[in-house]
Amino acid sequence: MTPTTKFKAALGGLALIAAAAVPLAAAPTATGAAAPATHTVSAEAVAAAKPVPKLGYSTQTVKTLNIDFQYQQTGYWCGPAATRIALSARISPPSQQQLANELPTTTNGTDWIGQVTPVLNNHLGTGWYETKEMPNDPPTQAQRDLLWRDVVLDIDNNYPIVANIVAPASNHPPGYPNYTIYHYFTVIGYDDSDQTVLIADPAGFAPTATYWLTFNQLATLIPPKGYSA
Repeated sequence: MTPTTKFKAALGGLALIAAAAVPLAAAPTATGAAAPATHTVSAEAVAAAKPVPKLGYSTQTVKTLNIDFQYQQTGYWCGPAATRIALSARISPPSQQQLANELPTTTNGTDWIGQVTPVLNNHLGTGWYETKEMPNDPPTQAQRDLLWRDVVLDIDNNYPIVANIVAPASNHPPGYPNYTIYHYFTVIGYDDSDQTVLIADPAGFAPTATYWLTFNQLATLIPPKGYSA
């Protein structure tokens, strides 16, 4: 994630939420009476407003994982922080500093999602995680289908997904500042009833550490990068 502070990001998130809460003014009709205000609420706004359940909560359609959350400790440690969040669902995770060394992460960030995958597998003693590239922007239907399958399969088996995203100003998760963000965050849950995904975001842009995104938005944020699942 490049670059900000949690304080600045949180302020940006609160400003966006406040702006979204202002209703549209009612327009007067020909008779002078005010017509009812109407506006369309986007699926992304509906998802962002969904209450986040207690982590580890599950129903027939909803599954969320318990994690040990930390905000990233530097402006360029989103990769280590997202990796640490994913590991924490299964083990007592190493520090962000240790993971930054292992990935390796520089002041330019973590270059490629393929650096995350072996670190996850090494710490968990497994071959579960694979690097999934999504070079097509917008993604193909086959890439979208694979991503949803991976979300459900991994979360059902207690493996969070680490996603490398590119978020332009026109396609932002809640609270992101108004410029392109290169970032890593962790998918820690899903709701099959409305195809939303629960994100643990180490950036601190949003007012909350975890929030819901539509699956469609997740699928459009990852290209041309990829994810570990």
